[in-house]
Amino acid sequence: MTDNKNRTFRLEQAGSIEHLKMNEESIPEIGRNEVLVRVKATSLNYRDLALAEGNYPGKLNENTVQLSDGAGEIVEAGPDVRRFQVGDRVAGNFTKEWFSGRRMPGYLEPYGSHSDGWLMDYKAIHPEELVKLPDHLTYEQGAALPCAAVTAWNALHGPSPLEAGDSVLTLGTGGVSVFAVQFAKALGLQVISTTSSSWKADKLQKMGSDQIINYNDTPEWGKRVKELLPGGVNRVVEVVGPASFPQSIQAVAPGEELALIGVLTRTGEAIDYYDLFGKASTRTIMVGNRDMFETMNKAISAHKLTPIVDTVYPFEKARDAYEHLKSQNFFGKIVISHEK
Repeated sequence: MTDNKNRTFRLEQAGSIEHLKMNEESIPEIGRNEVLVRVKATSLNYRDLALAEGNYPGKLNENTVQLSDGAGEIVEAGPDVRRFQVGDRVAGNFTKEWFSGRRMPGYLEPYGSHSDGWLMDYKAIHPEELVKLPDHLTYEQGAALPCAAVTAWNALHGPSPLEAGDSVLTLGTGGVSVFAVQFAKALGLQVISTTSSSWKADKLQKMGSDQIINYNDTPEWGKRVKELLPGGVNRVVEVVGPASFPQSIQAVAPGEELALIGVLTRTGEAIDYYDLFGKASTRTIMVGNRDMFETMNKAISAHKLTPIVDTVYPFEKARDAYEHLKSQNFFGKIVISHEK
């Protein structure tokens, strides 16, 4: 691979990680209102694994460059660009054109499925779809932000922001859940976390989780939450899906919120209408808009928060990063470095 070429990973067809193929392509030319980003790092989300294995419920264009999350340096800017300049350190917004306000139909078009994503060395992009990275973060840390961090931020804020002294339940130790713990502690919230292993419990404790429940040892963990915090929590960051939803309903306090994020499972116990009636509200989280991203970055800078990166893989080992994600034996984010 030479410096004047653009390495990419395209998903030739859905169904297997083996269909991810590395290519050598031309560096894209930019338009008058575009910038060229030298991508320094990308990160994986469960969505990326679902896309590769053919389990993603949404749209997937054929032979698309993968990954929605990336960070890098602007190395070229068109003459009409005013938002950024050459040398700026940036990350990409998860979706195109969702800059503020409520999500409108057609705005949820994530990179890596509807259009080429960030698993490439050079990306031409409109500057409105970028945000500046907090100065204290590395590119590897910055690449962890667009999907998982913004999702966690949205879950804790949204129409009804949590306040100091409120409580939140996080499930597992994937990217969204770990970010939720970090943000919650910065906001002064009480945190109850679930996990399945002692080594992950140790890490959660070091991050500041106030109570930790092993869901293998305590299958009725929703009831356990109410024993630890009578009445239940103010918010559940529900990242799993149908398999955990009945317990999440048990854990949330009446009138409080279930932030629905997860599609890790498709089956679970049937939910009766009266399981929810008069108990809690639900809100579906579709990551978030650019305003949320920028507000979150200000908080990250103010609190000097650093994303938890489990492992960094070199670009050519991108498929190994996918396999690591599939193993579920990680804590935080799995990142790919694009440095040669």
